[in-house]
Amino acid sequence: MGSVSRFAALCLLFGGTTATSVIALSSGAMAQEAFDGGIIRDIRVEGTQRIEGTTVRSYLTVQPGDPFDPAKIDQSLKSLFATGLFADVSLRRDAGTLVIAVVENPIINRIAFEGNKRVKTEDIAPEVQLRPRTVYTRSRVQADLERIQEIYRRKGRFAARIEPKIVQLEQNRVDLIFEIDEGQMTGVESISFVNNNIYDDDDLRDIMITKESRWWRFLSSNDNYDPERLRYDQEQIRRHYLRNGYADFKVLTAVAELTPDREDFFITVTVDEGKRYKFGKIEITSDIPGVDVGPLYQALNTVSGEWYNGDKIEESITALTDRLGDLQYAFVDIDPLLERNQEDQTIDLVFELKETPRVFVERIDIVGNYSTLDKVIRREMLLVEGDPFSISKIRRSEQRVKDLGYFLEATVKTAEGSNRDQTVVTVEVEEQPTGEIQLGAGYSTTDGALLDFSIRQRNLLGKGQDLRLSTLLSSRSFEVDLGFTEPYFLDRDLAAGVDVFRVVRDNRDSIAYDLESTGVVLRMGYPLSERLRQRVSYSLSQNKIDNVYFGSSRFLLDQLGSTITSSVESQLLYDARDSRLEPTSGYYFLISNEFAGLGGDTRYLRNRVTAGNYWEPFEEVVLGLTTEAGHIWGMGKRLRINDRFFLGGDTLRGFEIGGIGPRNVPDPNNPNNSDALGGTIFTRASLELTTKLGLPDELGVKAHAFYDAGTLTASKETPGQGDVFRDSNKIRMAAGVGVSWKSPFGPIRLDLAYPIAKEDYDQTETLKFSFGTRF
Repeated sequence: MGSVSRFAALCLLFGGTTATSVIALSSGAMAQEAFDGGIIRDIRVEGTQRIEGTTVRSYLTVQPGDPFDPAKIDQSLKSLFATGLFADVSLRRDAGTLVIAVVENPIINRIAFEGNKRVKTEDIAPEVQLRPRTVYTRSRVQADLERIQEIYRRKGRFAARIEPKIVQLEQNRVDLIFEIDEGQMTGVESISFVNNNIYDDDDLRDIMITKESRWWRFLSSNDNYDPERLRYDQEQIRRHYLRNGYADFKVLTAVAELTPDREDFFITVTVDEGKRYKFGKIEITSDIPGVDVGPLYQALNTVSGEWYNGDKIEESITALTDRLGDLQYAFVDIDPLLERNQEDQTIDLVFELKETPRVFVERIDIVGNYSTLDKVIRREMLLVEGDPFSISKIRRSEQRVKDLGYFLEATVKTAEGSNRDQTVVTVEVEEQPTGEIQLGAGYSTTDGALLDFSIRQRNLLGKGQDLRLSTLLSSRSFEVDLGFTEPYFLDRDLAAGVDVFRVVRDNRDSIAYDLESTGVVLRMGYPLSERLRQRVSYSLSQNKIDNVYFGSSRFLLDQLGSTITSSVESQLLYDARDSRLEPTSGYYFLISNEFAGLGGDTRYLRNRVTAGNYWEPFEEVVLGLTTEAGHIWGMGKRLRINDRFFLGGDTLRGFEIGGIGPRNVPDPNNPNNSDALGGTIFTRASLELTTKLGLPDELGVKAHAFYDAGTLTASKETPGQGDVFRDSNKIRMAAGVGVSWKSPFGPIRLDLAYPIAKEDYDQTETLKFSFGTRF
């Protein structure tokens, strides 16, 4: 009687052909004697608890009636171990019976994680392959252990230790517990470079996103070691050298070594800078029939004699692709061929245009829109099926879809269609909440505490319709405005909408009168060209001024009573910005003309001109300039105070709403006790610089520095008899800084402004704060 040892069995499972040799060496003649010769009369299975004996027999390569063959019995042993059902298997011969003795692996009753505080259980559990009511094996536990360690490495915790433990239960069941010691965040002790002679260590460290651990970086994770980030940094260093002429540059090694206490890494980057080259001859060759390469040279950013720059080669390829894309060549292949001249250290460059046919749009697919209707997206596309392909229209279409504001991400991609001369355009979107709740809070000496609340759905029922309700509440005023807009009325590019509003202001403590205004506005907008749009609106309102404070100016006393205003307004907008929501380049120009006098009690002509321009002087730094001017003419009638211009607040930071301009001062010795009377002519300008604060992009924090200037005057209008009337056309100025944050609760902005030039009767406002949320 003989048997195959447990050691030999494990070698069979994990050693392949080597295991067979081990069995031969370990058992030798004994195995040959035990299993060689005779017929298997019966097969008996011992040790099973949950598994049926017939299941065990099904994995064998021998059956009753077969001869005792050592090779087949060895194969049967391997098959049983390979099932993962057994912790141990042994085979022996009892006369004519083959006995299979097994020890079953336990069943997992429960899997638990202990000690994890920085990484949530719900983030770990999906990565673990073992599940309750599955068979426990050491190999599977080891695989899950490595997966959990990888999770902690991605979180920057390379010092994390995970120890699996089992708790034996009855009926051969176990609880599997992963005991986790998360350890400290693994930082970066130092970053050093080898063989860098052109740029010193500080220069190269500035290029990297990975930073050395310092106490002031507690808000950033860039000083935690991340191998993926380090690989990205290597590419950034390579691109830095390539854009400065070092075409042969290589990163030879980037080694990260743990400190002895396992809390930090030493990073050492070894480089080979190579020689510095200039551009030599630059040519364009084309295999495309009928394409004149002459005009294409204007698109190149590479100049012969300048230092070699890899970025300019990529920019030139992109510009050539765009030029050819507008000529219907959607899938042109451009190869930049480089030839180094070692003697004079120049690189000759040839842009080779491969042959390709003119392309038409076969179809447009839209994916990712679960609530927004296809037609809402499709109507923003400047191309339709059958149109000639145009890369510039593709890109403008992508921006139009983004400008809807319905999507977190929106990209337009092209791929070859059913034929070489056709393309399939795919619009991929990732929807975001389009409902908004905005809540603004503030304080002013005029109105006291302010609460500004609005609720809005910008994509009602997925149809692109806009429904909003806004209110402003303070101790002295209440405003409510309900509006609805259909952007494509009658399925045409015709925006139609209606607004209903009610305003009640108790202004007696500030400008000595109360105002009630109720009205409705009907509006319609339509395009005159791709960038030029006109809007026409009609407004009908009833305005009532009463409770004029005793001792107020004669000008205000003359305002008592109710009037009806019936007006029509035209707006003409030319918009060449790259984005309406967050522009970084381009400009816009708006002309507005409003005439009141189509019935009603008032008559005036109000004209406004607004313009804005945006630049990006440096990467991720945006400079915006907004200017505006306005004039209102009474057309033979005296203008009422509620029709006049008021400046301040958002339109002139550093000053309250209505904080500058003509004022009535009943007491010259107390200029703070005055009435804002509004003006008939105003100009203003705002210059603002926006940049990131060096924090991770996902935080959405930006810094702002601004300079505002403006003036408001009443022109030739005179106050009432006996009034002390203060008016000046001098320019008021204010400078300030601000910070904005796209927080999980919605956008938050805080501005701090200081008036530089003002009159002694102006009303200032230093701090302005607002916040909101989305749903």
